[in-house]
Amino acid sequence: MTTFLRRPRCNFAILNQSMHMQVFVTGASGFVGSAIVQQLLQQGHGVLGLARTAEAAEKLRQAGATAHEGDLNDLNRLKTGAAQCDAVIHTAFNHDFSRFKASCEEDRQVILALGEALAGSNRPLIVTSGIGLLHQDRLVTEADRPASAETTPRAASEEAVHNLVAQGGNAYILRLPPTVHDKGDHGFIPMVIQMARTHGVSAYIGEGSNRWPAVHRQDAAQMYRLILEQQPEQRVFHAVAEEGIPFRQIATAIGKGLQLPVTGKDEAGAEAHFGWFKHFAAIDCAASSAQSRATLGWTPQYPGLMADLVPGIYF
Repeated sequence: MTTFLRRPRCNFAILNQSMHMQVFVTGASGFVGSAIVQQLLQQGHGVLGLARTAEAAEKLRQAGATAHEGDLNDLNRLKTGAAQCDAVIHTAFNHDFSRFKASCEEDRQVILALGEALAGSNRPLIVTSGIGLLHQDRLVTEADRPASAETTPRAASEEAVHNLVAQGGNAYILRLPPTVHDKGDHGFIPMVIQMARTHGVSAYIGEGSNRWPAVHRQDAAQMYRLILEQQPEQRVFHAVAEEGIPFRQIATAIGKGLQLPVTGKDEAGAEAHFGWFKHFAAIDCAASSAQSRATLGWTPQYPGLMADLVPGIYF
């Protein structure tokens, strides 16, 4: 079992005003990771970014970061990268939904390996999770925890973090909403747009009242940086700028952007329109970030999702 030294906590909010860190970032050339790298470099931190390809390595070098060649399957390379740095931000994940449970369990092993590399120190590890794991009949908060990985596979990542914290590790969870939006997004919103193009109609399920929280990727990146610099006692954070946008509103904006009709789908119609994505299109996970805002002093500054669903960004 990996063990950690518990060290007296200091006021990092004050200390890090003058302290620059070297940060190992996985997923550093990705949509969210690249924004984090930009934020860290702008604030004077150094970045060692995991690069799976030569193209990713070159992108990191052009941004002003250092590339660390390797991938999520090579745990030794991950540990080598983490061991060189003052902190780790983990955003990479294998989004092959045909083997989703396996990818989730692999992420658990990645997190435990990163934690092992940081063992014996108070160096922070920030791990990415998703708000979509939580389902309540109310706004979910940072205090809510998902069901076990047995029934909710993606919970494996959070379980790994709680395991590290229980052993004295300085680890954090940052939950992202179903949509992290901005130009260059290749996540859920582009998928929904492509389905509308394919079927000639922009659709929602039932009345479309299920809600998706949202955040601009630059605002999300700032939250990662604030956790890194402040290292508060709170362990779970929500990067949520908008608590819950009805899916019908999203579908309506997409219909307008594509000049297509908008309609609700029953169970069979939703299956035909969304296919494997139906589960995600039906998610209702309105979420609060009140505690995260209060702890970190985080205030979203960038446009909301509806403002981004315009020509030049998504169309």
